[in-house]
Amino acid sequence: MKILNKQVLGNAKDAGIVRIEVAAPDIAKKAKPGQFVALMVSEQGERIPLTIVERDPKKGTITLIFQVAGLTTKLLSKASVGDELFAIVGPLGHATDIKKYGKVIIIGGGVGIAEIYPVTKAMKDAENNVTTILGTRTKVILFLEKELKAASNELYVTTDDGSYGRKGFVTDVLDELLKKDKYDLVYAVGPIPMMKRVAQVTKPHGTKTLVSLNAIMVDATGMCGCCRVDVGGKVKFSCVDGPEFDAHLVDWEGLTKRNRVYIDKEQHICKLNQL
Repeated sequence: MKILNKQVLGNAKDAGIVRIEVAAPDIAKKAKPGQFVALMVSEQGERIPLTIVERDPKKGTITLIFQVAGLTTKLLSKASVGDELFAIVGPLGHATDIKKYGKVIIIGGGVGIAEIYPVTKAMKDAENNVTTILGTRTKVILFLEKELKAASNELYVTTDDGSYGRKGFVTDVLDELLKKDKYDLVYAVGPIPMMKRVAQVTKPHGTKTLVSLNAIMVDATGMCGCCRVDVGGKVKFSCVDGPEFDAHLVDWEGLTKRNRVYIDKEQHICKLNQL
């Protein structure tokens, strides 16, 4: 579980984006688009879920992309090429149902851009007509644009501040596309408010919409229940029942509240460690 390569993809004041390639031959053999790993930087650290962005079964490696936010991602960002990670388990979660849907819109917001990359490639390989929409707060934290453009029939980019592409939000472009044409699937990954808004935009059109939820995970194998979310009035665990769910059935308010439970503690720990 050695770090073989490391690259900083974007760096804003409060949102660094880092890519690492890790030796994990067993995971590399079996991982599919939409699945993730649970990673521990050190024996005393927490487990965090990270989507498998790429895999190379021949080299026995997987590629992970993460945003530097809490304590663990800050520690991971400080690791160097050649360093050993304490543990990685995976692949976890259900793989994306890849098939020929027809016309597909795939949306990535923020670090969610990393998570849509393997799905976009797989959807294109399945002969779908793929329109990809990327959104970030500002240009300096936009990444994988070139790779996603190559895997898409059309690509749109939005930034909140207008520093690149179109000024605005991914849902502005989504709304315009759905008003002009009929699409068979919308797939979105990003911040909870963004995914919630995607669901609101697609619902009046009756467009099938899937989201990959970034619920808080501790165990990530169905043992702790921290990642539970209400989907269609039933309790589901994001780690074993997901991470993908029907966006129109998700209790977005409940998910938002649960994901804010540990924010104060996380910030406090970061200050104590002077990270």
